[in-house]
Amino acid sequence: MKQRILIVDDEPNIRRTFGMVLRTEGFATEEAGTGEDALAFCERERADLVVLDVRLPGIDGLETLRRLRARDPQLPVVMISGHGSIATAVEATREGAFDFLEKPCSRERVVLAVRNALRVRALDGEVRAHRERERGRNLMIGESAALQAIREQIRLAAPTPARILIHGESGTGKELVARALHDLSPRAGGPFVKVNCAAIPEELIESELFGAIKGSYTGADATREGKFQQADGGTLFLDEIGDMSQRAQAKVLRALQEGEVEPVGGQGTVAVDVRVIAATNRDLERDVRAGRFREDLFFRLNVVPVTVPPLRERPGDVPLLAEHFLARYCDENALPQRRFHPDALRLLAGLPWPGNVRELHNAVERLAIMAAGEVVGPEDLRRTGVLAAPAAAAVAADTGPLRPLSAAAVQELGGLVEARRRFEAATIAACLAETGGNISRAARLLNIDRTNLHKKIQAYGLDATPDEGDTP
Repeated sequence: MKQRILIVDDEPNIRRTFGMVLRTEGFATEEAGTGEDALAFCERERADLVVLDVRLPGIDGLETLRRLRARDPQLPVVMISGHGSIATAVEATREGAFDFLEKPCSRERVVLAVRNALRVRALDGEVRAHRERERGRNLMIGESAALQAIREQIRLAAPTPARILIHGESGTGKELVARALHDLSPRAGGPFVKVNCAAIPEELIESELFGAIKGSYTGADATREGKFQQADGGTLFLDEIGDMSQRAQAKVLRALQEGEVEPVGGQGTVAVDVRVIAATNRDLERDVRAGRFREDLFFRLNVVPVTVPPLRERPGDVPLLAEHFLARYCDENALPQRRFHPDALRLLAGLPWPGNVRELHNAVERLAIMAAGEVVGPEDLRRTGVLAAPAAAAVAADTGPLRPLSAAAVQELGGLVEARRRFEAATIAACLAETGGNISRAARLLNIDRTNLHKKIQAYGLDATPDEGDTP
């Protein structure tokens, strides 16, 4: 489809001349003699660009520009005038005009201005689409109580300058929490810079964080900024900070205390304004006691602790995440849209997901590519190996002693879901017997939330004695 350009001028000859030039270049053109006609056209028709005269009967060109931009801020407008002045050009630019041409305009100047404006509009559209895709990638999907609690922590902590320490297993979504804190903070317009401390060799971590002066070490062939400087005015996310060396920890502590960094090989310091958010999958308190992590740095970082639970502790979020990942992957890769069969979602929710959300994401991508039809069913999960990992788990035929089952035995039980249900029921029953029915102690031994254990006990019809503080 040809791009459509609206030419607005009260002189028919000017409109005719512009129209001939632009149609020769492959554009479609429309004409309007007044600002009112131009606004009416844009209300009922599509225009990809407007060429607009400054002097018009009725409302003038500048007022027409204001109303066009108020209606569609992405609509490019090229202003033209036979009585141009610097003041008029500045005013038009301030109101959002892409370019300002003085009559008489050369053919080359007109075509160049129009093509440049349309090119910038296309690039702006690509940037907006990219941002929308990134926003979709960074959504925190789920309605579990644990995730709702994290959202509330983010809401309260994001507007403050407080430092945050995010705890959680690998793949649980710690970076999503950090990005949400940044996006809801006063620094949202600044950069968000991520550093994976575990992925950088120890000998390079200081130059990566604080920068380096040319010639300060072998291979430093140019002066470079560190991540602290790159994040100036924004947020620095130090992922897996527990893997950082003691020497680097000392320098990070100084940067937090003094608000300045010293590049490797430098003779002075550089002031930085950075909010630091850190994350770890380690038990930093234990590392502090063992002398592997600086206590003073831990207290500096751990102003507001946020714990992201593993996916196995919020199985109700698995179907929501799976459907979101499937729709997004199909959309981004121009694949036919698919959906999950309810039985497939139940199977996914019953898996342990040791790799957490990252593992689920990879599994759904595999299903999006390999599934046979538009509905992803249980057979697709088996055929693609999504169910292969737990298939050899030891399960119980009843709530008696555990024993490993063959694939044939699993089929006789009614499939993997039923086998897993019996295994879970037997494990919980054994743990309750070991703790004398004490639900809180059993929950600690099973490493699950006490409320979650209550639900499982009720679902499996098991006997337990609520201890003090338990709510049946």
